[in-house]
Amino acid sequence: MTERRDSADEGVQRGVEGGSGGGGNGGPVCGEDVELGNAGAGRVEVARGRAGRRRSVEAAPLRRGIHTFTSGSLETAAVRAADLGANTLQIFSASPRMWRSKPADAEQIRGMRAVREQYDLFPLAIHANYLINLASVDPIIRPKSIDAFRSEIQRAEAIGAEFLVVHPGSCAGRPVEEGIAAVALALRDAVEGCPALRVRVLLENTAGSGAALGSRFEELQRIRELTGELCEAPVGYCLDTCHLLAAGFDVATIEGLRATVRHAEKVLGLENVAMFHANDSKTPRGSRVDRHANIGEGHIGREGFRRILNHPKLRMKPFILETPVDEPGDDRRNLDALKALSQRDLRKNEQSGQIFREIE
Repeated sequence: MTERRDSADEGVQRGVEGGSGGGGNGGPVCGEDVELGNAGAGRVEVARGRAGRRRSVEAAPLRRGIHTFTSGSLETAAVRAADLGANTLQIFSASPRMWRSKPADAEQIRGMRAVREQYDLFPLAIHANYLINLASVDPIIRPKSIDAFRSEIQRAEAIGAEFLVVHPGSCAGRPVEEGIAAVALALRDAVEGCPALRVRVLLENTAGSGAALGSRFEELQRIRELTGELCEAPVGYCLDTCHLLAAGFDVATIEGLRATVRHAEKVLGLENVAMFHANDSKTPRGSRVDRHANIGEGHIGREGFRRILNHPKLRMKPFILETPVDEPGDDRRNLDALKALSQRDLRKNEQSGQIFREIE
C-alpha cells in the first residue's frame, strides 16, 4: 500500500519508538447508478427513475446476526449462523488468544463463500485477536501486535470479509494522545506493502476500563483521522451497545439514546459507523466494566433495545450479537429476541411512531 509522508507523520511519532507503516480512512466512492455491495445494510439495487431520481428496486433487508465459532472450519461458522436464522455474522479467523496463526485454508474459504451466497450472509465481520494492542510501545508487545494484525488483514482479505473489527488498545502510563498516535502508526505498519484493501478496518468503542482507548468518540475519531493522513486503508467504526452504556452513554432511555446518536453523528459521522455489536450489559451505566448480558436481561433492557434497533438512523445498520451462551439455546433465543425487537407493530402501538420521532 502506498505510504504518505508529510508533516502529520512527525506529529504522530511523538511518544512512539521506531514507528513506520500505515492505516487510513479512504474507500470506494459510489457513483449515481450503482449496485451497492454486500457490505452494510444489505444488497440493494439502485436504478435511476424517469425524472433522474434514484429509486430502490429491492428493499434492503434488516441485517441481524451473531458471532459464531469456526470449530475447525470456516464453513461450519456460516452454516451455524444460517441455522440460527442470521443473515450476517462475525467470526474469529484464528485463535483469539494466541499470537501464532496460519493462513486460511483455500478449500474452507470456498466452502464458506458458497454458504454465504446460498443463505445471503452479508456482511461478514472478523474480530481481531484479543492479544493485539496497537497502542502499546512495549518493544515486545508492539511488533507482535503489528504482525498479528497484518495477519488478520491478510486472512480477512483471503476469506472475503467486509469488516475487520479491532479494539484500539491500552496506553497504560502514557498520555491519551500518545496512545492514539501509537495506534495510527501501528495501523500504518500493518498495511505497509499490502495491496489496496477491500476489507474495512473498524475501530470498536470500549467500556473505558483502565487505560483502554476508545470509550470516547473523540478518541476513535482522532485515530481514524491520523490514520487517514498516513495511508489509504479504509477505516470506520463498530459501536458496541454494552460498551456504550458502561462508558456512560445512556442508550437505555429515549433522551439518552437521542443524545448518543446526535453525538455520534457529530463526532464520528454515522456514515462511518458500519455495524453494531448488540449486547445487553450486566453492569450499570458508567461502570466502565465490560460484561455482556442476554438481550433484555441487562441494564439496557428490551425496550431500550427496541428503541435502538428501530431508530431511524440506526435501523439499517447490521447488528451482530456477542451475547453469552450460559444455557443451551441461548444463542437462538438472543437472535430471536433481536429480530423480534427490530419489528415495528404500529397496529398494536400507535405511540411507537411518536417515540421514534422523539428519539430522532
